[in-house]
Amino acid sequence: MSINILQTLEFINNRLSNIENNIARMEDKLDFSIQLQRNHLIRIKNGEEIDDNMVLMGRPYNDLNPSRAFQIYSNPDHDFILVDVSAADYQGNKIEGSIHIPLEELGRRYAEIQSRTLPVLVVSEQGLRSIQASEMLVKKGFFNINNVSGGLKFWPGFRLKEVSTPAG
Repeated sequence: MSINILQTLEFINNRLSNIENNIARMEDKLDFSIQLQRNHLIRIKNGEEIDDNMVLMGRPYNDLNPSRAFQIYSNPDHDFILVDVSAADYQGNKIEGSIHIPLEELGRRYAEIQSRTLPVLVVSEQGLRSIQASEMLVKKGFFNINNVSGGLKFWPGFRLKEVSTPAG
């Protein structure tokens, strides 16, 4: 009979531990959600664009089309950080002034991004790696992340160079 009581106590103890773990996870999610909503409010207060999906779906980063990202890049009055997370062996066009941190190295090199509040434009070859990087940076505590949809292959600055360079 005492074995039954010990088994019951152990079962209850395990259930309590599971409940405590679930409460801790819920608190973490709630804290993240509140932090995210505050970030959205700050962006709105500062007159920055905010994607509807950020508010409606709770997405933690903004998606910018390449044209909008290029407008930000081209505006000398706009402060931002441009992070290129293309593969280390990527041989295509690079955007002048970007910080190149391959996605595979971002987890250990994210501290090279000097500000957690300044807008960060994240770009990659085709825009897929930049989505992963945007999600990672949000988890690392960055509050103003903007994924450049479509990536470097649609960057308007490269097409402008091609048009203005005479064919030879």
